[in-house]
Amino acid sequence: MNLVFTKQAEKLYQKLPSVIQKKVDRQFGFLLENYRHPSLRTRKMGGEEKFEARIDKHYRFTFITVEEDIVILTIGPHDFGLGKP
Repeated sequence: MNLVFTKQAEKLYQKLPSVIQKKVDRQFGFLLENYRHPSLRTRKMGGEEKFEARIDKHYRFTFITVEEDIVILTIGPHDFGLGKP
């Protein structure tokens, strides 16, 4: 599996505090090993083919899978990281 970022996700990652970026990097390592890793608490969002996963108590990210790629869509504080306004 390969990790791919949307342009929006890249920008959002760069805006995160460095301590959160380190947590994100660790969680992405788990994601590449096993997208169902217990630390991620991955779950499917509604009826969509989109997933949400946990960075920590306050931060989340969303992703989809496309063939051999995991595409990161959003990263951020809980509701924003889930793509909510």
